[in-house]
Amino acid sequence: MPMRLRKLLGAIMLIVLVITWALLAMALAQSAVVKASGTIEVIYYVVAGLAWVLLAMPLIRWM
Repeated sequence: MPMRLRKLLGAIMLIVLVITWALLAMALAQSAVVKASGTIEVIYYVVAGLAWVLLAMPLIRWM
């Protein structure tokens, strides 16, 4: 596979990953567990905000 095509496909997949992750994180943020405590809510948003990077690393390495 040519490098330019690989980078194009990787960029598209990365955009899809970020959009999907954001929608899932927003849906989970509406749960009663996250709303129970301000501290838990902050921890949730920090973890959810950084965890997508772990999923994106193999994709970026592939690109």
